[in-house]
Amino acid sequence: MEEQHRTTEVYGTKFKHLADMKEWVGKELGLTAWQNITQENIDLFGKLTGDEQWIHVDPEKSKTYSPYKTTVAHGFMVLSYASKFTYECYQVDDVVMGVNYGLDRVRFPNATPVGANIRGRISLMTFEEIPRGAKFKVHVVFEIEGQEKPACVAEFIGQAYTG
Repeated sequence: MEEQHRTTEVYGTKFKHLADMKEWVGKELGLTAWQNITQENIDLFGKLTGDEQWIHVDPEKSKTYSPYKTTVAHGFMVLSYASKFTYECYQVDDVVMGVNYGLDRVRFPNATPVGANIRGRISLMTFEEIPRGAKFKVHVVFEIEGQEKPACVAEFIGQAYTG
């Protein structure tokens, strides 16, 4: 994947027409602002999904037994920011509806401790025109402030439709 930017400044890309995106395959589309990972949000995600494992929701037990010495966000919680981060990194004027099509390769190379800040760095991997729209894949890197290894790396597939 070509790295067009390697900035640390928040930015996004705006397209007038969906078809204009095809010229950006292999290029970075944007970088989001930092998003703080709070214990309250970790607890809510755990309740919502039924994943209330102590490494996520029990600060005292985590301090004693976890190799991280604190609670950590669920990997799927971090991954769930993919939609938010992609919407923050690019906009297309003539798109009236977008849908999540799925994910390809997803990895969680680093734990996200409570209190950490994460952000999304988005690059366009593929672009294919379909009737009334396009299917495309973006590479999402979920960076952790102050860490070299990201929390998550994913290939996120979307479909967008024009009016």
